[in-house]
Amino acid sequence: MLDSILCLSTPSRGRAALPLSLALAAGALAGGAAAWAAEDGEFVPVNDAMLEDPDPSDWLMWRGTPNSWGFSELDQIDRGNVSKLEPAWTRELEAAPSQEGIPLVYRGVLYYPQPMDVTTAMDAATGETLWEHRRDLPEDVGRYVPFPQTNRNLAIYGRLIIDNGSDDYVYAIDAETGELAWETRIFDYRTHPAKQGSGPLVADGKLISGRNCMPEGGPDTCVITAHDAVTGEELWRRRTIPRPGEPGADSWGDVPDDERWHVGSWLVPSYDADLGLVYVGTSVTAPAPKFMLAGNDRQYLHHNSTLALNVDTGEIEWFYQHLVDHWDLDHPYERMLIDTAVAPNADDVPWINPRLRAGERRRVLTGIPGKTGLVYTLDRATGEFLWARPTIEQNVVAGIDGATGRVDVNPETLFTAAGQERFVCPTTNGGKNWPAGAYSPRTRTMYFAMANTCMRTTSVADEATPELVYAIDNETFITPGTEQLGTLRAISVESGSGTWRYDQRAAMTALLATAGDVVFGGDLAGTFRAFDAETGEVLWEYDLGAPVTGHPVTFAVDGTQYVSISTGRSNMSGALARLTPDAEPASRDSKLVVFALPAGD
Repeated sequence: MLDSILCLSTPSRGRAALPLSLALAAGALAGGAAAWAAEDGEFVPVNDAMLEDPDPSDWLMWRGTPNSWGFSELDQIDRGNVSKLEPAWTRELEAAPSQEGIPLVYRGVLYYPQPMDVTTAMDAATGETLWEHRRDLPEDVGRYVPFPQTNRNLAIYGRLIIDNGSDDYVYAIDAETGELAWETRIFDYRTHPAKQGSGPLVADGKLISGRNCMPEGGPDTCVITAHDAVTGEELWRRRTIPRPGEPGADSWGDVPDDERWHVGSWLVPSYDADLGLVYVGTSVTAPAPKFMLAGNDRQYLHHNSTLALNVDTGEIEWFYQHLVDHWDLDHPYERMLIDTAVAPNADDVPWINPRLRAGERRRVLTGIPGKTGLVYTLDRATGEFLWARPTIEQNVVAGIDGATGRVDVNPETLFTAAGQERFVCPTTNGGKNWPAGAYSPRTRTMYFAMANTCMRTTSVADEATPELVYAIDNETFITPGTEQLGTLRAISVESGSGTWRYDQRAAMTALLATAGDVVFGGDLAGTFRAFDAETGEVLWEYDLGAPVTGHPVTFAVDGTQYVSISTGRSNMSGALARLTPDAEPASRDSKLVVFALPAGD
């Protein structure tokens, strides 16, 4: 194994040779060993066991752990003292149209993904730059890949910081030096353009990632890939649109394979190591109105679905389709993996599997996977539908058969020809979007930042063309009957009942839950808040002066707990902010702000 690793070498723009120290780390990780017992100051490689059960001082992946909870065991900052939080340090970030980064923190170093493949390593206690890697991107990448600036998250494994590149590569940087270790091309962005909207998840030593797939790239760009996390070698790729002859291919009717477009998987998966399953959410088709494809009576697999993939092979072990879409209501968001009693309250949960025995324990996949704002709870071993409920005003899901999980679409929202206008709630920005929710095992409650939106949407063509993408035109507004765009919902994972809610004028963004019984979250007016996880009471707030577009993260260095948040711009936040011009913040500056309790507290 070690000999083969040491011999790896390819030309420039292929996979780079691995340094000896990296190869040795790879050998230790491949052998299933725990992290090396490092000498003082020596870097300790990150292995699978550390990712599954991280030191609470660290934040090693997008939602902290592979189950996508967005929860931290740190409790130095709690609901009794959170009101004393004050800025510890602040630093400017890259000014760009899309600043949505989520840091990693490992052993006192904060790694931040900046737009256009800029990765910055900082001292997590001071913000001092340790190194910065600026990838050499082709000048024409923006001609083929829309919004290539987006860079949401990083992965860490061994001695590597790993990301997906704007030019359709996956690449790794040495975590200590910032030097490129290797890069592997996934696509030629000129012939098969695909936006790498998020970095990978590490699962069993593999880098699992999906992407937005442009119609111009055809169905072969709509893939989830696995790469060796040490070497970058591709291990498998799975199309989200079944190939001709595969199960589900006939769900597209007579649409030719090369005209089956845009079923992306552009956010970060979840992973259950015991089951060996990776859970990936998918997006909508292009165009969105199905009369332009093979009619409104087909499924068009596997759009708007949860896919449970075998981590070793990429085979689909099961899938569940949340909605046949006609309006660009994606379903690629975080899936929370929780072991829980299942006892849905029929007063709050309209759709329940009649076979459920109230209170039975299940390994579930749950959360709000899509823009409709519905909570779906499935058995994560089998994909069996357990229960679902709405959280905001929506009118596209008319009902769900509890016995089968089949979703029925409201016929009044369907298009049958070009030029038709429909009233639809929510909008293409969603009741829910990429800002992730959080789950606390202490309260057994899920927390979600939602938006109250509706639209008048019009079908604009009879025939599909790549240039039109979704082939709809929208007029958006706040849901009639309320002036509050933002809402934070707390939902019991066991019963599905709401435990509390918080409503406000500005739209809210991503959340973090902690063992201090605090939920942190920001909004597009620039306010960062701490809520009591049990009651929803606002315990603390701070005006950041710019829209919150990143995800809160907490970590500890030398016994001090910190909470970080970033501000800036994004397509989603800009569209929502236009609905509340009276709540505009003072600026749109991109910055990272880190808070801590005063010394001695």
